[in-house]
Amino acid sequence: MAKISNYVYVVVESYKPASTSGLHGDVHIRPIKGEQFPQNIKVQCSKDLSKKYPLGTKFKIQVKLTDREGSGEYLYSSYKWPYDVIE
Repeated sequence: MAKISNYVYVVVESYKPASTSGLHGDVHIRPIKGEQFPQNIKVQCSKDLSKKYPLGTKFKIQVKLTDREGSGEYLYSSYKWPYDVIE
């Protein structure tokens, strides 16, 4: 269920978590430090961001804060939407 009704743009980055227990894959996406969302919030987006670019690459994507019963809050961005590579 959506927690905010509007989509917002945020800058995110690819990173390798210290522990991948309970996670899918080695590389994940998180908001950069200083964004309006904490760095520890999960981001659901296109797998291209974690597979096609080097670790640490930053992207500007459109997201909506949402939650899933039993899973907590996360940021959602459709895998079909365009994204900008920042660096």
